[in-house]
Amino acid sequence: MTDTVLITGATSGFGLACARRFASAGGYRLVLTGRRSERLADIAKELGEQCEVHTLTLDVTDREAVVAALTSLPEAFAQVKILVNNAGLALGTGPAQESSLEDWQRMINTNIAGLTTVTHTLLPTLIEQGKGASIINIGSIAGNWPYPGGNVYCGTKAFVEQFSHALRCDLAGTGVRVSNLAPGLAESEFTLVRTGGDQAASDKLYAGTNPIKPEDIADSVFWIASLPAHLNVNQLEIMPVSQAWSPFSIHRES
Repeated sequence: MTDTVLITGATSGFGLACARRFASAGGYRLVLTGRRSERLADIAKELGEQCEVHTLTLDVTDREAVVAALTSLPEAFAQVKILVNNAGLALGTGPAQESSLEDWQRMINTNIAGLTTVTHTLLPTLIEQGKGASIINIGSIAGNWPYPGGNVYCGTKAFVEQFSHALRCDLAGTGVRVSNLAPGLAESEFTLVRTGGDQAASDKLYAGTNPIKPEDIADSVFWIASLPAHLNVNQLEIMPVSQAWSPFSIHRES
C-alpha cells in the first residue's frame, strides 16, 4: 500500500531532506509545497524517478490559496496520511525593542497561521485515514528555551508545541497521531533567512559546532511516521552534542 505524505516548505532544508527520505524508502507518494516554482520542478524531476510526486507552488500564509489547493488535490494524491508541517522561519536577531513589527507579523503568519490553516484543512482527510495517520509539526527548542533576540520566534514555536499537544487531546480515539519535533542548532538556510542573507553571520554561528543536519531531522521524521500505529511520539527535542543550556543571565547594577 502506498501512503501519501504532504510536506510544506519542501524546497530546502528540513523539508527537502524529508522529501528525499520518504522517496528513497519506497511505499510513499509525495505532495510537496513551497514558494519557489523552479525549485519544486527540479525536486519533482529528481524524486520522480523514485516515487509519484505532486507539487504545489504555495505560500502557507495565503489562507484562501491553501484551502483551495489542498481541497482539490488530484485523486491519486488526495488521501494524505502523513502531514509534515515544516514551513516556517525566523527573522531578525535583535532585541524586541529594536525589532521590525513587519518581521514579527510575518513569523506569526507563517509559523502559526500557516501551520494551522494547513492542519485544519487536512484534518478531515487525516481522520478518515485513521490508524497510522500522522501530523508531525516542526517546532524548535526555542519553544521551550528562550534566548535574547528570540522574542516572537520563540513565541511562535511555543505555540506549535502547545497546539500539537492540544491536537492530541482532541484527536484521541481517531487514530491520528500528533508529534512536535523540536530541533536545536541546525545548519540550513535558516540563519541566512534570519539575517537577511548574511553568509558571514551564518558561517560564524555554525563554525566548529558539528550542528544538526537536515538529513538528521528527516531521519527522525521518518522514524516517527513509521512507528507502529499504536505508538505516538508526543515531543522529541534534539540538540547537537555541542549544544547545551547556559546559566541564567543576571543584570547587575553598575
